[in-house]
Amino acid sequence: MCGRYKLTSPPEALRQIFGAMGSPNFPARYNICPTDQAPVVYRSDAGSRKLELMRWGFVPGDSRHGPTGKPLINARAETITKVASFRSAYRRRRCLVLADGFYEWTVTSDGRQPHLFRKQDQSAFCFAGLWESWQEPQGGPPLLSFTILTTAASDLVLPIHHRMPVILAPDEIARWLGKAEPSDQELSDMTMPGKDKDFVVYPVSKRVNSSANDDPGCVGPVEIPDQEKEIGKLL
Repeated sequence: MCGRYKLTSPPEALRQIFGAMGSPNFPARYNICPTDQAPVVYRSDAGSRKLELMRWGFVPGDSRHGPTGKPLINARAETITKVASFRSAYRRRRCLVLADGFYEWTVTSDGRQPHLFRKQDQSAFCFAGLWESWQEPQGGPPLLSFTILTTAASDLVLPIHHRMPVILAPDEIARWLGKAEPSDQELSDMTMPGKDKDFVVYPVSKRVNSSANDDPGCVGPVEIPDQEKEIGKLL
């Protein structure tokens, strides 16, 4: 799964990397949590790529309850076509969720131990996501929200967790956004693991475990005692 991630790259650099228009300004984030507003790139009705801040926690367009209850932060790629909440967005509202690192956890004798996965050069990349617009029945501006697709863990992630976010390769981005409508098989192929060959992983501070912490202290490497390492591998 993906329950926390980071994005510290500046907005202008992200606009250039992903070829997106839009002027939302946002600070460096070291611990993006569910229900936070975060940068997403999607294809507008005019066909251009647009950068927008959206709520992490998908709200189906036909939801009667809106952004209440447990947020839909992840969608399993293997079953997404069978889930009514995501089916329409999977066909028409795919997006890029921008990131430059994500966290997964092991369980140790001293609690949950976070690990940071990032590219070796610390550059930005993107997760495969879906977005949706939900309208309050009483009116007002629409709520834009997103979810991150997950898939089986790669060889790098598997020692830490059995699931991971779907990472898109640069040559998959245009097809995922629907510049040319991909086939069902192409969409499925894009959600496969294995696009983290240039990633590294290391344990980081347990400060990440609290949503109140969002600063550079969250991402520095830490040492894990040998006893905790062994317990973490067994659970």
